[in-house]
Amino acid sequence: MQHQMDDIDHKIMKLLQHDARITISQISKEISMSQPYVKERMTKLEERGIISGYNAVFNLRELNRGTTTFILVKTEHCQELIDFCKAAKEVTDLFRISGEFNYLIKVRSSSVEEIAEFQDSLVKLGPSKSHICMKNILENRVLL
Repeated sequence: MQHQMDDIDHKIMKLLQHDARITISQISKEISMSQPYVKERMTKLEERGIISGYNAVFNLRELNRGTTTFILVKTEHCQELIDFCKAAKEVTDLFRISGEFNYLIKVRSSSVEEIAEFQDSLVKLGPSKSHICMKNILENRVLL
């Protein structure tokens, strides 16, 4: 029988989402459960693929990647675009979307000039349209 998620699982996940480095000891204190019980719950969530990893969040502005741009692409060369994006250090996300354009690329770069160069390299794959982010209001939002 597969473990159903309950309020305890949600509390554990919420704590981890706010701080992936929180210790099992601290989680057990926060939810008033024993450490072995918390560890068992986390292991079950990992085994089921509900928790798929633990990440560090970087300040990309400090890493000279502070300009965010969303690029819409219309292409018939889907695999080429996917391979191109996987190889491009500027690309953080790639989405298959519906509508006139069939892909949305999220790019983090050091400057608008770098975006122009990146977009120029996409020309061979099809038309594109870019939207440069003026201000990040919600990013890496906590979902739980």
